[in-house]
Amino acid sequence: MEVSCPAFGRVTMLPGILGQRKIRPMFKSFFPSPRLFFSSAALWGLFTVVLWFLAAKQWGAHIGLPNPAPDAPPIIGLSYFSSPAFVWFYIYFAIITAVFAAVWWFLAPHKWFAWSVLGTSLIIFLTYYSVEVGVAINNWYGPFYDLLQAALAKSRPVTADEFWIGIWQFLSIALVYVVIRALMIFFLSHYVFRWRTAMNDYYVSHWPRVRKVEGASQRVQDDTMRFADGVESLGISLLDAVMTLIAFLPILWGYSVHVKEIPFFGEVPQALVITAIAWAVFGTTLLALIGIKLPGLEFRNQRVEAAYRKELVYGEDDEKRAQPPTLADLFATVRTNYFRLYFHYVYFNIGRFLYLQTDNIFAYIILVPTLVAGSITLGLLNQITNAMDQVRNSFQYLINAWPSIVKMLSIYKRLRAFEAVIEGKEVESINYEQDEPAR
Repeated sequence: MEVSCPAFGRVTMLPGILGQRKIRPMFKSFFPSPRLFFSSAALWGLFTVVLWFLAAKQWGAHIGLPNPAPDAPPIIGLSYFSSPAFVWFYIYFAIITAVFAAVWWFLAPHKWFAWSVLGTSLIIFLTYYSVEVGVAINNWYGPFYDLLQAALAKSRPVTADEFWIGIWQFLSIALVYVVIRALMIFFLSHYVFRWRTAMNDYYVSHWPRVRKVEGASQRVQDDTMRFADGVESLGISLLDAVMTLIAFLPILWGYSVHVKEIPFFGEVPQALVITAIAWAVFGTTLLALIGIKLPGLEFRNQRVEAAYRKELVYGEDDEKRAQPPTLADLFATVRTNYFRLYFHYVYFNIGRFLYLQTDNIFAYIILVPTLVAGSITLGLLNQITNAMDQVRNSFQYLINAWPSIVKMLSIYKRLRAFEAVIEGKEVESINYEQDEPAR
């Protein structure tokens, strides 16, 4: 396949080894050669992260941007984001992004290249920046809560100015977070709409062929919007989880030297890291098992709703359609499916909420022997619990995102059926998949 590239003229797309024909238009309409793009992006990201921690982190010293010494106290406040180490990270990220984008622009230029490649890179940067705000706040916890402990215990003189300085440090960090999140939400809104536009243009170009598919108008107008928005939301959540692990796992690893033993198991090396991972894996496995029936029910739910809505639309133009008995039967099917969905969500939510409520005090359960021994300060306690929360929440991505994932799977199935018609394939096996959900 050839595309027009202003810089290089007619450029031949990468050959069939990319599996392009197997990639759904919902992705290939927006991303260049999605299968290879996503896999190369993951490998490039892994390479750059490993390179950063093994060597590149120290390269900034050659241009006057050194990293702090391992035993140096953490930087507190707004200056954290303008420190030499952070400035070097900005430069490093810009370099690796430029290299990746240049290679893809040469190999597979695409109409939506600026948004799908460069836009995604900007989202990654803003996500990581938001995570670093969390790291800056975690650094602030230690001295501020130690100051609070000293004031309450009267272990040393504490002045009001010290508290005002601590409060300002937090507010300055929070201001960075507010600005970054506001800009990120603004950009994401445009990013999602561009993705929706790419899918819309593709499906509309095949409208004569797909117009008779059940719920065709909804799939073009509504499903494309919800798919782009859902994938963006889930993708950002996953990206945030990965970035948080990269930032906080080393921090939690360092804090583990202060926790010598945990309840029921006694002494465990790197107890904080191991227990956080084990608890998150347990919760993820539990939720995946008890929620296994929900995707099929959600898919059928959208299908019966579409059938009911379609009959109502036909009834607007044809008085013989949408008769009360027909509508009653269709709505009865809608009701039956909703009741089944409600039932299965009962035990799913019981399991989910029990786990999440226990999770709120999990860090304190693990720290009982350490608290009894009095071997940590109030500031360190808050730093440990916050770091554990960050790491556990990252590993609990599937738990927190499961309801959204279920809905996204149903939308994906609907678009699969739509695209099967475009490709001239048999649609019935997809369109009526899960017609009889398990009770």
